[in-house]
Amino acid sequence: ENLAFLTEDASLTVAFDSPKLAQGRGTSFTALRSKFDAWLAKKAQDAGAMLVTGIRVDDLWREGGRVRGVAVAPSDHVASDLVVLAEGAGSTLVRKAGLKSDLRPREVSVGIKETVELPPETIQDRFGLGEKEGAAFVYAGQASKGLRGGGFLYTNKTSVSLGLVVSSEDLSRKKIEIQDLQTNFRMHPAVQRLLRGGKVVEYSAHLVPELGAGMMPQLWADGVLVAGDAAGFLINNGYTFRGVDLAIASGIAAGEAAEAARNAGGMTKANLAAYEKFLRSRNVLTDLERFRRAPLYMKNERLFDVYPRMLMEIAERMYTVDGSGKERLFDVVLDEASAAKVPKLKMLLDLLQGARSM
Repeated sequence: ENLAFLTEDASLTVAFDSPKLAQGRGTSFTALRSKFDAWLAKKAQDAGAMLVTGIRVDDLWREGGRVRGVAVAPSDHVASDLVVLAEGAGSTLVRKAGLKSDLRPREVSVGIKETVELPPETIQDRFGLGEKEGAAFVYAGQASKGLRGGGFLYTNKTSVSLGLVVSSEDLSRKKIEIQDLQTNFRMHPAVQRLLRGGKVVEYSAHLVPELGAGMMPQLWADGVLVAGDAAGFLINNGYTFRGVDLAIASGIAAGEAAEAARNAGGMTKANLAAYEKFLRSRNVLTDLERFRRAPLYMKNERLFDVYPRMLMEIAERMYTVDGSGKERLFDVVLDEASAAKVPKLKMLLDLLQGARSM
Protein backbone atom coordinates (compact mmCIF):
# COMPACT_ATOMS: atom_id res chain seq x y z
CA GLU A 1 0.00 0.00 0.00
CA ASN A 2 1.42 3.38 -1.04
CA LEU A 3 0.38 6.99 -0.46
CA ALA A 4 2.00 9.38 -2.97
CA PHE A 5 2.04 13.18 -3.21
CA LEU A 6 2.69 14.77 -6.59
CA THR A 7 3.76 18.16 -7.89
CA GLU A 8 4.27 18.88 -11.59
CA ASP A 9 7.51 16.88 -11.87
CA ALA A 10 8.22 15.28 -8.49
CA SER A 11 6.72 12.75 -6.09
CA LEU A 12 6.94 11.77 -2.44
CA THR A 13 5.72 8.30 -1.50
CA VAL A 14 4.99 6.66 1.85
CA ALA A 15 4.87 2.86 1.53
CA PHE A 16 3.52 0.16 3.82
CA ASP A 17 4.36 -3.49 3.20
CA SER A 18 3.48 -6.39 5.49
CA PRO A 19 2.84 -10.14 5.01
CA LYS A 20 -0.29 -9.66 7.14
CA LEU A 21 -1.91 -7.85 4.19
CA ALA A 22 -2.11 -11.25 2.46
CA GLN A 23 -3.51 -13.19 5.42
CA GLY A 24 -6.97 -13.86 6.82
CA ARG A 25 -10.13 -11.90 6.11
CA GLY A 26 -8.21 -8.72 5.33
CA THR A 27 -6.52 -10.18 2.27
CA SER A 28 -6.60 -7.71 -0.61
CA PHE A 29 -7.25 -8.72 -4.21
CA THR A 30 -8.33 -7.15 -7.48
CA ALA A 31 -10.99 -8.24 -9.95
CA LEU A 32 -11.60 -7.06 -13.51
CA ARG A 33 -15.29 -6.19 -13.65
CA SER A 34 -15.74 -7.35 -17.24
CA LYS A 35 -14.74 -10.85 -16.13
CA PHE A 36 -16.02 -10.82 -12.55
CA ASP A 37 -19.51 -9.60 -13.46
CA ALA A 38 -19.95 -12.33 -16.09
CA TRP A 39 -18.77 -14.98 -13.61
CA LEU A 40 -21.10 -13.71 -10.88
CA ALA A 41 -24.06 -13.52 -13.29
CA LYS A 42 -23.45 -17.15 -14.27
CA LYS A 43 -23.44 -18.13 -10.59
CA ALA A 44 -26.79 -16.37 -10.12
CA GLN A 45 -28.26 -18.09 -13.18
CA ASP A 46 -27.03 -21.48 -11.95
CA ALA A 47 -28.88 -20.75 -8.69
CA GLY A 48 -32.13 -20.10 -10.58
CA ALA A 49 -32.03 -16.38 -11.40
CA MET A 50 -33.13 -15.03 -14.78
CA LEU A 51 -30.71 -12.44 -16.19
CA VAL A 52 -32.25 -9.85 -18.53
CA THR A 53 -29.86 -7.29 -20.06
CA GLY A 54 -30.14 -4.53 -22.65
CA ILE A 55 -33.54 -3.28 -21.43
CA ARG A 56 -33.76 0.13 -19.83
CA VAL A 57 -35.88 0.48 -16.70
CA ASP A 58 -37.72 3.80 -16.98
CA ASP A 59 -39.68 3.87 -13.74
CA LEU A 60 -41.09 1.88 -10.87
CA TRP A 61 -44.49 0.28 -11.36
CA ARG A 62 -46.87 1.14 -8.55
CA GLU A 63 -50.24 -0.35 -7.78
CA GLY A 64 -52.33 0.02 -4.66
CA GLY A 65 -49.95 2.60 -3.19
CA ARG A 66 -46.85 0.41 -3.25
CA VAL A 67 -44.13 -0.72 -5.65
CA ARG A 68 -45.16 -3.83 -7.61
CA GLY A 69 -42.30 -4.04 -10.11
CA VAL A 70 -40.61 -1.94 -12.80
CA ALA A 71 -41.75 -0.19 -15.97
CA VAL A 72 -39.62 -1.10 -19.00
CA ALA A 73 -41.78 0.61 -21.65
CA PRO A 74 -44.80 2.96 -21.67
CA SER A 75 -47.19 0.03 -21.27
CA ASP A 76 -44.94 -2.88 -20.31
CA HIS A 77 -44.22 -3.94 -16.72
CA VAL A 78 -42.15 -6.59 -14.99
CA ALA A 79 -43.88 -7.64 -11.77
CA SER A 80 -41.93 -8.39 -8.61
CA ASP A 81 -42.60 -8.83 -4.91
CA LEU A 82 -39.48 -6.77 -4.22
CA VAL A 83 -37.37 -4.33 -6.26
CA VAL A 84 -33.76 -3.80 -5.15
CA LEU A 85 -32.50 -0.51 -6.54
CA ALA A 86 -28.75 -0.74 -7.23
CA GLU A 87 -28.56 1.72 -10.12
CA GLY A 88 -25.49 3.69 -9.11
CA ALA A 89 -24.96 7.19 -7.76
CA GLY A 90 -27.27 8.82 -10.32
CA SER A 91 -30.13 7.25 -8.33
CA THR A 92 -32.86 8.20 -10.82
CA LEU A 93 -35.29 5.50 -9.68
CA VAL A 94 -34.52 6.15 -6.01
CA ARG A 95 -35.68 9.73 -6.52
CA LYS A 96 -38.73 8.64 -8.55
CA ALA A 97 -39.63 6.37 -5.64
CA GLY A 98 -39.66 9.42 -3.38
CA LEU A 99 -36.84 8.03 -1.25
CA LYS A 100 -34.39 10.86 -1.95
CA SER A 101 -34.46 14.53 -2.90
CA ASP A 102 -32.78 15.84 -6.06
CA LEU A 103 -29.09 15.06 -6.46
CA ARG A 104 -26.78 17.97 -5.61
CA PRO A 105 -23.37 18.47 -7.30
CA ARG A 106 -21.55 18.39 -3.96
CA GLU A 107 -22.87 14.87 -3.34
CA VAL A 108 -21.02 13.23 -6.25
CA SER A 109 -17.61 13.02 -7.86
CA VAL A 110 -16.67 11.77 -11.31
CA GLY A 111 -14.65 8.57 -11.40
CA ILE A 112 -12.59 7.51 -14.41
CA LYS A 113 -10.43 4.42 -14.91
CA GLU A 114 -8.13 3.01 -17.59
CA THR A 115 -6.85 -0.55 -17.72
CA VAL A 116 -3.29 -0.61 -19.09
CA GLU A 117 -2.04 -3.94 -20.42
CA LEU A 118 1.50 -5.02 -19.48
CA PRO A 119 3.29 -8.41 -19.38
CA PRO A 120 3.16 -10.08 -15.92
CA GLU A 121 6.96 -10.15 -15.63
CA THR A 122 7.13 -6.40 -16.38
CA ILE A 123 4.60 -5.66 -13.64
CA GLN A 124 6.47 -7.81 -11.14
CA ASP A 125 9.81 -6.21 -12.00
CA ARG A 126 8.62 -2.57 -11.90
CA PHE A 127 6.65 -2.91 -8.68
CA GLY A 128 9.02 -5.34 -6.95
CA LEU A 129 6.38 -8.07 -6.65
CA GLY A 130 6.26 -11.82 -6.35
CA GLU A 131 4.04 -13.88 -8.65
CA LYS A 132 0.97 -13.65 -6.39
CA GLU A 133 1.63 -10.21 -4.95
CA GLY A 134 0.17 -6.83 -5.89
CA ALA A 135 0.63 -3.13 -5.25
CA ALA A 136 -1.78 -0.23 -4.77
CA PHE A 137 -1.21 3.54 -4.80
CA VAL A 138 -3.30 6.54 -3.74
CA TYR A 139 -2.18 9.87 -5.24
CA ALA A 140 -2.83 13.42 -4.03
CA GLY A 141 -1.85 16.85 -5.31
CA GLN A 142 -0.98 17.24 -8.99
CA ALA A 143 -2.76 13.98 -9.81
CA SER A 144 -5.96 16.04 -9.91
CA LYS A 145 -4.18 19.36 -10.61
CA GLY A 146 -5.10 20.49 -7.12
CA LEU A 147 -8.82 19.88 -7.56
CA ARG A 148 -10.57 18.08 -4.72
CA GLY A 149 -10.01 14.42 -5.47
CA GLY A 150 -7.12 12.13 -6.18
CA GLY A 151 -5.70 9.31 -8.22
CA PHE A 152 -5.33 5.58 -7.76
CA LEU A 153 -3.29 2.80 -9.30
CA TYR A 154 -3.34 -0.91 -8.61
CA THR A 155 -1.85 -3.95 -10.26
CA ASN A 156 -3.64 -6.92 -11.77
CA LYS A 157 -1.99 -10.06 -13.17
CA THR A 158 -1.58 -8.78 -16.73
CA SER A 159 -2.58 -5.14 -16.42
CA VAL A 160 -2.49 -2.04 -14.25
CA SER A 161 -5.61 -0.04 -13.40
CA LEU A 162 -5.15 3.74 -13.28
CA GLY A 163 -7.79 6.33 -12.50
CA LEU A 164 -9.05 9.47 -10.84
CA VAL A 165 -11.98 10.48 -8.65
CA VAL A 166 -12.57 14.24 -8.81
CA SER A 167 -15.22 16.57 -7.39
CA SER A 168 -17.95 17.28 -9.95
CA GLU A 169 -18.27 20.76 -8.41
CA ASP A 170 -14.62 21.54 -9.13
CA LEU A 171 -14.73 20.15 -12.66
CA SER A 172 -17.71 22.36 -13.43
CA ARG A 173 -16.34 25.45 -11.67
CA LYS A 174 -12.90 25.18 -13.32
CA LYS A 175 -14.36 24.03 -16.68
CA ILE A 176 -11.94 21.09 -16.86
CA GLU A 177 -12.67 17.83 -18.68
CA ILE A 178 -12.02 14.69 -16.64
CA GLN A 179 -10.32 12.93 -19.57
CA ASP A 180 -7.80 15.78 -19.84
CA LEU A 181 -6.97 15.36 -16.16
CA GLN A 182 -6.58 11.61 -16.68
CA THR A 183 -4.15 12.11 -19.58
CA ASN A 184 -2.14 14.59 -17.54
CA PHE A 185 -2.04 12.15 -14.62
CA ARG A 186 -0.99 9.23 -16.80
CA MET A 187 1.87 11.25 -18.30
CA HIS A 188 3.31 12.33 -14.92
CA PRO A 189 6.94 11.07 -14.66
CA ALA A 190 6.21 9.11 -11.46
CA VAL A 191 3.34 7.29 -13.18
CA GLN A 192 4.95 6.91 -16.59
CA ARG A 193 7.91 4.99 -15.21
CA LEU A 194 5.43 2.38 -13.98
CA LEU A 195 3.27 2.24 -17.13
CA ARG A 196 5.87 2.79 -19.86
CA GLY A 197 5.19 0.60 -22.91
CA GLY A 198 1.69 -0.34 -21.75
CA LYS A 199 -1.44 -0.31 -23.91
CA VAL A 200 -4.80 1.09 -22.75
CA VAL A 201 -7.30 -1.71 -23.39
CA GLU A 202 -10.29 -0.58 -21.33
CA TYR A 203 -11.82 2.74 -20.30
CA SER A 204 -14.75 3.49 -18.00
CA ALA A 205 -16.29 6.40 -16.10
CA HIS A 206 -19.20 6.89 -13.72
CA LEU A 207 -20.54 9.07 -10.92
CA VAL A 208 -19.27 8.27 -7.43
CA PRO A 209 -21.23 9.03 -4.22
CA GLU A 210 -19.22 11.50 -2.19
CA LEU A 211 -20.88 12.18 1.18
CA GLY A 212 -21.48 8.65 2.47
CA ALA A 213 -23.81 8.72 5.47
CA GLY A 214 -24.51 12.37 4.71
CA MET A 215 -26.34 11.54 1.47
CA MET A 216 -28.13 8.28 2.27
CA PRO A 217 -31.72 8.08 1.03
CA GLN A 218 -34.50 6.25 2.80
CA LEU A 219 -33.25 2.69 2.39
CA TRP A 220 -36.54 0.76 2.37
CA ALA A 221 -40.21 1.20 1.60
CA ASP A 222 -43.12 -1.04 0.63
CA GLY A 223 -41.72 -3.39 -2.00
CA VAL A 224 -38.35 -1.68 -2.44
CA LEU A 225 -34.80 -1.66 -1.02
CA VAL A 226 -31.81 0.52 -1.97
CA ALA A 227 -28.24 -0.84 -2.12
CA GLY A 228 -24.70 0.04 -3.25
CA ASP A 229 -23.82 3.43 -4.72
CA ALA A 230 -27.51 4.30 -5.08
CA ALA A 231 -27.65 4.27 -1.27
CA GLY A 232 -24.49 6.39 -0.93
CA PHE A 233 -22.55 3.41 0.42
CA LEU A 234 -19.01 4.65 -0.10
CA ILE A 235 -16.23 5.64 2.31
CA ASN A 236 -13.37 7.90 1.23
CA ASN A 237 -11.15 8.77 4.16
CA GLY A 238 -8.12 9.83 2.14
CA TYR A 239 -6.03 6.70 2.52
CA THR A 240 -8.63 4.08 1.50
CA PHE A 241 -11.49 4.29 -0.97
CA ARG A 242 -14.19 1.72 -0.22
CA GLY A 243 -17.18 1.16 -2.46
CA VAL A 244 -17.23 -2.34 -3.95
CA ASP A 245 -17.00 -4.13 -0.60
CA LEU A 246 -19.90 -2.06 0.79
CA ALA A 247 -21.92 -2.71 -2.38
CA ILE A 248 -21.40 -6.47 -2.11
CA ALA A 249 -22.19 -6.49 1.62
CA SER A 250 -25.35 -4.42 1.08
CA GLY A 251 -26.45 -6.79 -1.70
CA ILE A 252 -26.11 -9.73 0.68
CA ALA A 253 -27.96 -7.78 3.39
CA ALA A 254 -30.77 -7.05 0.90
CA GLY A 255 -31.12 -10.77 0.21
CA GLU A 256 -31.22 -11.51 3.93
CA ALA A 257 -33.82 -8.78 4.48
CA ALA A 258 -35.97 -10.13 1.63
CA GLU A 259 -35.92 -13.62 3.13
CA ALA A 260 -36.78 -12.27 6.58
CA ALA A 261 -39.63 -10.14 5.16
CA ARG A 262 -41.08 -13.08 3.23
CA ASN A 263 -41.03 -15.22 6.36
CA ALA A 264 -42.72 -12.37 8.26
CA GLY A 265 -45.61 -12.22 5.81
CA GLY A 266 -44.58 -10.06 2.86
CA MET A 267 -42.49 -7.21 1.46
CA THR A 268 -44.05 -4.43 3.51
CA LYS A 269 -42.09 -1.43 4.77
CA ALA A 270 -42.38 -2.72 8.34
CA ASN A 271 -41.03 -6.15 7.44
CA LEU A 272 -38.25 -4.78 5.23
CA ALA A 273 -37.02 -2.62 8.12
CA ALA A 274 -34.96 -5.70 9.02
CA TYR A 275 -32.59 -4.47 6.28
CA GLU A 276 -31.03 -2.06 8.78
CA LYS A 277 -30.18 -4.90 11.15
CA PHE A 278 -28.46 -6.87 8.39
CA LEU A 279 -26.56 -3.80 7.16
CA ARG A 280 -25.26 -3.27 10.68
CA SER A 281 -24.33 -6.91 11.16
CA ARG A 282 -22.15 -6.63 8.03
CA ASN A 283 -20.61 -3.33 9.24
CA VAL A 284 -21.97 -1.27 6.34
CA LEU A 285 -23.90 1.30 8.36
CA THR A 286 -21.52 1.07 11.32
CA ASP A 287 -18.47 1.99 9.20
CA LEU A 288 -20.36 4.70 7.32
CA GLU A 289 -21.46 6.28 10.59
CA ARG A 290 -18.01 5.97 12.15
CA PHE A 291 -16.45 7.91 9.27
CA ARG A 292 -19.35 10.26 8.56
CA ARG A 293 -17.10 13.30 9.23
CA ALA A 294 -14.48 12.23 6.69
CA PRO A 295 -16.33 13.29 3.48
CA LEU A 296 -16.84 16.80 4.83
CA TYR A 297 -13.20 17.02 5.89
CA MET A 298 -12.17 15.91 2.38
CA LYS A 299 -13.92 19.02 1.02
CA ASN A 300 -10.98 21.07 2.37
CA GLU A 301 -9.19 22.37 -0.76
CA ARG A 302 -5.86 22.79 1.08
CA LEU A 303 -5.54 19.00 1.32
CA PHE A 304 -5.19 18.71 -2.45
CA ASP A 305 -2.98 21.67 -3.31
CA VAL A 306 -1.34 23.60 -0.46
CA TYR A 307 -0.30 20.71 1.80
CA PRO A 308 1.00 18.29 -0.90
CA ARG A 309 3.07 21.14 -2.37
CA MET A 310 4.37 22.06 1.09
CA LEU A 311 5.40 18.46 1.78
CA MET A 312 7.27 18.32 -1.52
CA GLU A 313 9.14 21.54 -0.78
CA ILE A 314 10.14 20.21 2.65
CA ALA A 315 11.35 16.92 1.14
CA GLU A 316 13.35 18.71 -1.56
CA ARG A 317 15.14 20.86 1.00
CA MET A 318 15.72 17.86 3.28
CA TYR A 319 17.46 15.83 0.59
CA THR A 320 19.39 18.62 -1.14
CA VAL A 321 23.09 18.69 -0.16
CA ASP A 322 24.95 21.33 -2.19
CA GLY A 323 27.63 22.56 0.16
CA SER A 324 25.76 25.69 1.20
CA GLY A 325 25.04 24.38 4.70
CA LYS A 326 22.09 22.38 5.98
CA GLU A 327 19.13 23.70 7.92
CA ARG A 328 17.48 21.93 10.81
CA LEU A 329 14.34 20.04 9.80
CA PHE A 330 12.28 21.99 12.34
CA ASP A 331 13.38 25.29 10.77
CA VAL A 332 12.59 23.99 7.27
CA VAL A 333 9.09 22.98 8.34
CA LEU A 334 8.40 26.37 9.93
CA ASP A 335 9.78 28.19 6.90
CA GLU A 336 7.64 26.22 4.43
CA ALA A 337 4.58 26.56 6.65
CA SER A 338 5.03 30.33 6.50
CA ALA A 339 5.59 30.22 2.73
CA ALA A 340 2.31 28.33 2.30
CA LYS A 341 0.51 31.45 3.56
CA VAL A 342 -1.83 29.43 5.78
CA PRO A 343 -2.04 30.60 9.41
CA LYS A 344 -0.40 28.10 11.75
CA LEU A 345 -3.56 27.90 13.85
CA LYS A 346 -5.56 26.93 10.76
CA MET A 347 -2.98 24.24 9.93
CA LEU A 348 -3.26 22.88 13.46
CA LEU A 349 -7.06 22.85 13.22
CA ASP A 350 -6.86 21.03 9.87
CA LEU A 351 -4.62 18.42 11.49
CA LEU A 352 -6.91 17.95 14.49
CA GLN A 353 -10.03 17.79 12.33
CA GLY A 354 -8.34 15.23 10.09
CA ALA A 355 -7.44 13.04 13.07
CA ARG A 356 -11.01 13.29 14.36
CA SER A 357 -12.52 12.51 10.96
CA MET A 358 -10.29 9.59 10.09
